[in-house]
Amino acid sequence: MTTTTTASLFSRCHSSSSLNFKCELESPAKTQLFSHATRKHVVRSLKACRIRCSSSDPSSRHVFVSSRRQMAVLLSTVQLLSHWLPPDGKAADMYPLMKDEIRRVVTKGKAAGVLRLVFHDAGTFELDDNTGGINGSIVYELERPENAGLKRSLKVLEKAKIKVDEIQPVSWADMIAVGGSEAVSMCGGPTIPVVLGRLDSMQPDPEDKLPPESLNASGLKECFQRKGFSTQELVALSGAHTIGSKGFGDPFTFDNAYYKILLKKPWSSTTSKMTSMVGLPSDHALVEDDECLRWVKEYAEDQDKFFRDFTNAYIKLVNSGAKWKTL
Repeated sequence: MTTTTTASLFSRCHSSSSLNFKCELESPAKTQLFSHATRKHVVRSLKACRIRCSSSDPSSRHVFVSSRRQMAVLLSTVQLLSHWLPPDGKAADMYPLMKDEIRRVVTKGKAAGVLRLVFHDAGTFELDDNTGGINGSIVYELERPENAGLKRSLKVLEKAKIKVDEIQPVSWADMIAVGGSEAVSMCGGPTIPVVLGRLDSMQPDPEDKLPPESLNASGLKECFQRKGFSTQELVALSGAHTIGSKGFGDPFTFDNAYYKILLKKPWSSTTSKMTSMVGLPSDHALVEDDECLRWVKEYAEDQDKFFRDFTNAYIKLVNSGAKWKTL
């Protein structure tokens, strides 16, 4: 007895006479060709099955492919075509899997490092010449001084990526973008949706594109403006320092404590060495600038607003400079 499984993969040719081609896998009933968990057709034994191909042309005839070599070539072609996806291609299938695998390896203690990966990969973007941005180039830039410590965070995400790639290869850019979103969520922050489909760069981005930690408020605003971000978005994204070892409240909780502590200016204390080490010079600069201070005060008073604005700014960040898969 044989069963026929129809693959829901159609290739449309860009021509004046486009045709849809359908492939059907025929095999003994005991051979599992379809995995409901991954929604992918998997040939367990090439000897035990054959493929029947047909087109939408009513005058065409069925073509059977039964040799192992022919079958391997056809399946490789189908697999290649399945990788040409629009930005939201297969998101319904892959996004939950990516999130699950990320949460298996990213703990609250590692969340800040994973979120930092996002800023250092996407932060190289320059609006004027459309260079840099979220493209996975961070994997080539780990030896740069500004990326010190990120090798550990990348290795954590790599464990999740290996598992996801076994089902469907994903880019580093997508993995990093989703990783940062999950890091925020697991620490109590907002749930941030991430569209999939980014392409990876095959080379490092130009150097000296990240905002130096020593910048004053004027320098920060100018730097973020070159990347397409407003002062409000600058202040909202800076709230990412609420988790981690910067000294802003609970290092494992994503909340608006960052802004409340900024207003207290603990680094100016002369009585405690620990409080003087809270934050970076670029953090301190936010409360020395009237325009930035306005948003610091708003976020300190309204956590929900901070969450909304951070979500919007994060989505913009992980789309900055992205190159997308296309049909």
